[in-house]
Amino acid sequence: MKRGLIDFWVGLFVAAGIVALLFLAFKVSSTSMLVASDTYTLSANFENIGGLKTRAPIKSSGVVIGRVTGIIFDPHTYMAKVSFAIDKRYQFSRDTSAAILTSGLLGEQYIGLEPGADDRMLEEGGRITITSSAVVLEQLISRFLFSKAQEGGNGAEGGGTAATEPKSNHAVEK
Repeated sequence: MKRGLIDFWVGLFVAAGIVALLFLAFKVSSTSMLVASDTYTLSANFENIGGLKTRAPIKSSGVVIGRVTGIIFDPHTYMAKVSFAIDKRYQFSRDTSAAILTSGLLGEQYIGLEPGADDRMLEEGGRITITSSAVVLEQLISRFLFSKAQEGGNGAEGGGTAATEPKSNHAVEK
């Protein structure tokens, strides 16, 4: 009889642990998706979305106001078309801009909306036309290295840089 009681409590404890882990998993994965009836859909085209993923947050002034609902490649414009749902409480003007940003140096990517000043607002199915693509770290590094290589090449050709000018002989003049 005592063994059965211990088995019962161990089983109850394990079940409670599994429920707690499921609860934490749902909280961490941000499953608090906006209800479809409380949102309106917008879209924007980007040349490069970097590592942006479906369900990535849409933020304005650092506040999450929506989620990415879909990403497709448009074979006619050769651009990525990103669709997202915005909470109906937040209305944006037609000249709003969208940029793909990164949380921290290597954090998750999200879309940041910068409101415009137009009196007319975006409506269901509207498109944001002012966009900035993701900054790809590898491209930045390669551009930096390429520019440094060109600077080094110009100095060797006698372009009048400090590296090719004769050094002063202050130590020799004693």
